[in-house]
Amino acid sequence: MALDSPPNGWGGTPTGAAGATKPLPGLLPNLGADLSGTLARAWAWLRLRFAAALRQEVERRRPFLWLPVAAGAGAILNLTANREPSLLLASACLALFTLVAFAVRAKPLAFAACVGMAALFGGMVSTSLRTAHVAAPVLDRIRITKVSGWIEEWNSRREGARFVMRVQTMEGFAAEATPRRIRLTARSDQNVTAGTYVNVTARLLPPARASLPSGYDFARDAYFVGLGAVGSALGNLRIESEPYAAPLSLRAFAQLDQARNNLAARIRKILPGSAGAVAVAMVTGKRDYLDDDTKDLIREAGIFHIVTISGIQMTLVAGILFWLFRTGLSFSRTLALTYPIKIWAASAAMCGAILYDIGTGSRVGTERALWMTLILMGAVIAGRRAFSMRNLALAALLVIALEPEALLGASFQLSFSAVAALIAVWERRSAAMLAKAAAPKDDDTKVPVQADRRDGLLRLIDHVRHAPGSALFSTLCATSATASFMATNFHELSPYVLIGNPLTLIIIEAFAVPGALIGTLLYPLGLDGWVWWYVGLGIDLVFKAAALIASAPMATVHLPAFAPWTLPFLALGVLSFIIWQTWLLRLSAVPLLAIGLWGAISGEHFDAFVAPSGEAVALRGNDGALAVVGQRPSLFAIEQWLRADADGRAARDALIAGKAGQGDADHRCDALGCVIRSEAAVMSVVLDARAFAEDCQRADVIITPLYAPSGCAAMLVLDKNKLVETGAVGLQFVDGKIAVTAARALDEDRPWSPAPKAGARRKTRLPDQDWRDKDADDSSDAAPLQ
Repeated sequence: MALDSPPNGWGGTPTGAAGATKPLPGLLPNLGADLSGTLARAWAWLRLRFAAALRQEVERRRPFLWLPVAAGAGAILNLTANREPSLLLASACLALFTLVAFAVRAKPLAFAACVGMAALFGGMVSTSLRTAHVAAPVLDRIRITKVSGWIEEWNSRREGARFVMRVQTMEGFAAEATPRRIRLTARSDQNVTAGTYVNVTARLLPPARASLPSGYDFARDAYFVGLGAVGSALGNLRIESEPYAAPLSLRAFAQLDQARNNLAARIRKILPGSAGAVAVAMVTGKRDYLDDDTKDLIREAGIFHIVTISGIQMTLVAGILFWLFRTGLSFSRTLALTYPIKIWAASAAMCGAILYDIGTGSRVGTERALWMTLILMGAVIAGRRAFSMRNLALAALLVIALEPEALLGASFQLSFSAVAALIAVWERRSAAMLAKAAAPKDDDTKVPVQADRRDGLLRLIDHVRHAPGSALFSTLCATSATASFMATNFHELSPYVLIGNPLTLIIIEAFAVPGALIGTLLYPLGLDGWVWWYVGLGIDLVFKAAALIASAPMATVHLPAFAPWTLPFLALGVLSFIIWQTWLLRLSAVPLLAIGLWGAISGEHFDAFVAPSGEAVALRGNDGALAVVGQRPSLFAIEQWLRADADGRAARDALIAGKAGQGDADHRCDALGCVIRSEAAVMSVVLDARAFAEDCQRADVIITPLYAPSGCAAMLVLDKNKLVETGAVGLQFVDGKIAVTAARALDEDRPWSPAPKAGARRKTRLPDQDWRDKDADDSSDAAPLQ
């Protein structure tokens, strides 16, 4: 039976006498047409759903929350650029996109795009202005010189002291080349206080550069706090008469620092040991008394934030003061019914938060927490909801405008992401409660009048019953939001943080913050002894819980360094899930997180690390672990190398201590340098020019803080000339070749990482010439930066 024209759709199914069906040759083309039609309908449905979800987000004003994200992106682009961005061009782009946004304000998509670009360039402008504002001379190389100036901050340590000095004169330096501030360590805790004018002979170094590619750059942080040099005091400080009266701000903060030190001494007298060190850190912000074992314990338990003045402490202080003032004022019927005591209480809480910030040293982390708290309390005064995502966005914009460099720090990242996650949970819970309250109820479900008196008790019982689950869920959300930042900054995660964090929060609420407030108020009266004992009781409980958590299996999961582009995608994924409230737009977090997770497993795996000074090297041994040799290498640099390698050992455990004539088959150190070898390569750290003749012939890689000869036969030579260009270096040995990854771009020229000056390089010498550089200071034995 023939069929001239098949029916629409599948190409026809002719039926015989028996009713049997037979497929025709047109079946597959028609299947493709039907599939394309289905996809078109699905795409149209998805577009409609997306448009509806976007309308809901606009109605809830959620796109505004992306403004600090765009501004932060501009600030980060500025901070990570190889050269100083043009302030004029960035300002012009900011003005242009602002004008265009005003012109297209009737078109939502175009308006949003222009506002976003304006915010991005606004972040770049803010960072450039901040960079210019804090500009100050930075030491170019190691110097030993006499320095005179005022002590700005004095921090006693378990052994010795560390202090910040406002420099007045520096021997051998013109006024315009003298660093504004320096930070020194002293071997003994001398009888010196902040505000004293002293003279000291110091060994100074430029602030340390990153110890590995894409690693933490202390030089950048030091630049933004005005530190032009770090080092150690050689001998005792000599108190001298000041040439003129110190600035008022310096004298005020010096008096404050003296008060903090006196309070710290009082606490340590009553609470000796680790408990006193933690109490001092909680109350005064001074962490120099903490020993390594205590730091490791609380870090492995995932509760290191108890020794930092974070947003939790700042918010608790403001909340306690708000409650105390409002409750106290409400006892007066006249005040409660006639005057705005809520506004008064919020104002008192703001003043208390400011005093708390100043009293704890007013560091970058506490200032960020202060801005957030002031925004929240300001919302209370304005009659708005305090805990809202919009207030958090305003606080972030304020930080970006005033301290954009904070975006690259773990304090900003962890605090804002955790608070954003908690606010998102609160918003979701509030919406659910409002929906439940608005739902119609049958008359049969109404509570009898006789039970009204028990409503308060029932609500309390219900709260106690659900509180553990709520705390656990909130901690889970906050931990998930901060996990990517923890892993990127510290290369480790604490699986038991779900236990440690709620416990720590309870201890802080019940012991630390109330004790700090009461103890500080009673300290001038000499009645504070019992308060510090009470705080110490809570800290002892934290130690016991932390010890149990840290001793559990897999208490700390060490992670290798991620690819440099990982964190932006992980952060955007977290923000997408937190900011958007419709599930369709929240799904945009999935591809972002997927890309970020791919970057997390795609980080470079280095076989060796070279310090930017050329005085130390870490090589992967035959057992797969890194071994470090060199002349007094920085323990901080070793710690960074081990963390990036997912190695949980202490820095000293990886350091090979070798003396002249001692060593083994894998490493050997003597007065001329060190040689370390593995199956992959032989590396030599040359500390004396006499070692070049032999090591250039037998080593694959030569590392030296000196100027190497041009005739050196090693495959790779990283000498003083080269390391100035590259900074720290990561090496990979693949198929007889050496892949080099530098921490510093060749064309990099930023105030905290200036390009080499013209004519600074020395000509390499022929092998038969004297290789020793009499002008170079090759005795880089500085104390490690902590």
